[in-house]
Amino acid sequence: MTEDRLSWGIIGPGTIARTFAEGVAHSRTGRIAAIGTRNPDKPGLSEGFPGARIVSGYQALIDDPEVEAVYIATPHPSHPEWAIKAIRAGKHVLVEKPLALTAFDADAVYHEARKAGVFAGEAYMYRLHPQTAKLIDLIRSGVIGQVRLIKSSFGFDMGGVRPDHRLFSQASAGGGILDVGGYPVSMARLIAGAVEGRPFLDPVKVTGAARLGETGVDEWASAVLKFPNDIVAEVSCSIMATQDNVLRVIGSEGRLEVADFWFAAGHKGGVGKIELFRKDGSHETIECAEERWLYSFEADAAADAIRAGEREFPAPGMGWADSLGNLRAMDAWRASVGLKYELETPAVRTRNIAGDVVKAGHKVPRRAIPGLAKQASTVALGFEFFPDFASASLTLDGFYEAGGNLFDTAYIYGNGATEAVFGDWHTSRGVDREEIVLIGKGVHSPLCYPDQIGKQLTASLDRLKTDYVDVYFMHRDNPDVPVDEFVDAMDAEASAGRIRGIFGGSNWTRERMDAAIAYAEKSGKRAPAALSNNFSLAEMIDPIWAGCVAASNDEWKEWLVKTQTPNFAWSSQGRGFFTDRAGRDRFDDEEIVRCWYSERNFSRRDRAYELAAKKGRSPIHIALAYVLAQPFPVIPLIGPRTLSELEDSLSALDIALTPDEVRWLEA
Repeated sequence: MTEDRLSWGIIGPGTIARTFAEGVAHSRTGRIAAIGTRNPDKPGLSEGFPGARIVSGYQALIDDPEVEAVYIATPHPSHPEWAIKAIRAGKHVLVEKPLALTAFDADAVYHEARKAGVFAGEAYMYRLHPQTAKLIDLIRSGVIGQVRLIKSSFGFDMGGVRPDHRLFSQASAGGGILDVGGYPVSMARLIAGAVEGRPFLDPVKVTGAARLGETGVDEWASAVLKFPNDIVAEVSCSIMATQDNVLRVIGSEGRLEVADFWFAAGHKGGVGKIELFRKDGSHETIECAEERWLYSFEADAAADAIRAGEREFPAPGMGWADSLGNLRAMDAWRASVGLKYELETPAVRTRNIAGDVVKAGHKVPRRAIPGLAKQASTVALGFEFFPDFASASLTLDGFYEAGGNLFDTAYIYGNGATEAVFGDWHTSRGVDREEIVLIGKGVHSPLCYPDQIGKQLTASLDRLKTDYVDVYFMHRDNPDVPVDEFVDAMDAEASAGRIRGIFGGSNWTRERMDAAIAYAEKSGKRAPAALSNNFSLAEMIDPIWAGCVAASNDEWKEWLVKTQTPNFAWSSQGRGFFTDRAGRDRFDDEEIVRCWYSERNFSRRDRAYELAAKKGRSPIHIALAYVLAQPFPVIPLIGPRTLSELEDSLSALDIALTPDEVRWLEA
């Protein structure tokens, strides 16, 4: 702190930046030290930010030693990039809403803040104002009875389409949902949570409708949010329609109304009003007089958190989980109306989230795999859980930049979406295909026939934007078909150069593998030389999906030791069995209970917890290390959904279990 006040720097000197600066000037904790701009000679800058130094360039402001915290007020698309750059420079950040275009991007920002140990917040200023606290107190008091409906809008009319304005620009992620729709969504979630005595509540369903205008952005839009406590919220926003902008909270005994709730008592203070309409027809106006400036509350809350060593706003400010939940609701709203920005496509999003060129790293160790000319990372990345290219690219970039080069795809995942994402990713990043080890899978049930192998592989290669895979697996077996027909079909693809490494079976039995190998040796064909079955410290008791085969028992291990067949193991960490999602007294996750609960598995889990405590690691790390420590080649397939999950999984790669520790875990 300088003079016991937090020194703020501002990136992007627009209207909202000036408003925030005025709030800081009237705060008890902060001062504006510098303004970062790409146009330092722009008239009016000094007058708009009195007392602040004008710094040429955003990076220059981040590098400024006087600046302790950075307020990011650039257009929406660049929020994550400059937040991450500031965080990596050790600065605290307050990011104007929306923190990012999606929850996936926002999670990446918070992941960086967690690693750096700095504060990061999303700037919904109304959340810190006393009027909001008063509204929540009224709701919790039961003055309107049981809350049933919430209705809220934030809409205005720009008067006509202006393609050059950021609100109508695809390149600026314009439209109402991201610009103002987050206000009614965040308020609805706040109220739904208050009813339960919680800081917020996330909806279980979001359904939207919108008018997408000629520039491709939403000009007006509405959504219905259904919460788990049966509260229903109707929210709307607009940039081409003037709305009443009144929040209505409707309960069994009356309703509350607040006009322009986000404006509270006014930018420079004043008297806010909460209208109470009781069921008996009586009406009361509850005044919230406040002399302080609206944005000063936000500045002080951030400074107080920073002084206390906290990384996020306390409730009712937007903490990390609250912020991510809000963006997930907005993601669902956008998906429901079909709103996608061009800057989320591979043609535009060619760099990582920090705006840097994607480059291969060297942290993840690599190993030789029998039958492959290239060395591959010790774990393979699967990524079928992501809704689109933009969200998946975060994890793909992170894995590759850490040194991972082994990727797991399949014809059936997302009806081909995973393959298309990978094709777009490696071409948009300019990744050298020869540096990549690519796994392809095809012929899942019910289309598990020899003639489908070539047909599906053709479609897969087209989506993958390559002319070969390094490893190929039949995704399922069909025991009704002679195994020699499958071997012939895969051998033909290898001869054609479309499989340039090894092939084999996913979820195949030992008997079928032995028969396939014997046929290949007899006929002079290439033999199946790889397996992709479940393998884990916890043995799969019941198949997760129909047709799944586990290779974790003693008989399988003997076979794998004898043949030294590489097993690309899925669900290698027991799908949550080695986390607090499982336990002898936990039965809420049906899949975990059905597939993994046995006394033998729980005994192994107990030992994994004990060994983890001794090594200062997590039980799930021990589970992954166990798989990697086998006396035969096992390549775990991991499927992290966030960058923090990815880095957590990769952190286990430095654990080297001894043979005695492996035997003790098995016991």
